[in-house]
Amino acid sequence: MPTTSLPRRAGARTAALAALTLAATAAGAPAFAQPGGDNGDVKIHKVGTPFDDQRNQPKVCDFYLAAFNFDAGERVTWTIKTQPPVPGGPQLPNSKYPNNVVIIESDGMAQTIPLELPDGQYKLTWKTDKGHGAGKHKVFKVDCPISKPTAPPGPNGGPPAGGGGLARDDAFGPVAGAAAVGLAAVTGVVWFRVRRRAHGA
Repeated sequence: MPTTSLPRRAGARTAALAALTLAATAAGAPAFAQPGGDNGDVKIHKVGTPFDDQRNQPKVCDFYLAAFNFDAGERVTWTIKTQPPVPGGPQLPNSKYPNNVVIIESDGMAQTIPLELPDGQYKLTWKTDKGHGAGKHKVFKVDCPISKPTAPPGPNGGPPAGGGGLARDDAFGPVAGAAAVGLAAVTGVVWFRVRRRAHGA
């Protein structure tokens, strides 16, 4: 009996060791066989932010999309829609921005052109042709300051009653006032002389 149990124990140990080795190999296999496409991230950038700045800016006015650490050559298709969804609401791509495809460069980066949307909350969906899931998502807000146009300056008041003439500031300026007084004085003297001669005085 003892001689027959020894081989069984040795065989059981060998089988257990082989099973552990196989399990360890299987566990390590996905790390080496994982395909590309699920790497990288996309950020919302205010226009004027450097391309290599990896901060996300969730409140913007004019903006662009910046991608980092993706696989070179990936083809990305992106969409932006209202969040929560609004039927018929503003979205990208649209007639003004019809191109929503980006090709990742050799350094793993890419950027879109500057984009515009009306004020509101939106959700970006970023999918690559090498991805395996629902893609990358970002929720952000467009909030542009309201700038009222400044009316061009005009003259102060209209011309005096009777039409024509100078604007109010010019009519009461010192030079204009002196000219008006001088003209009245000369006219009075001429009229007085003409009248005096007509009566023979």
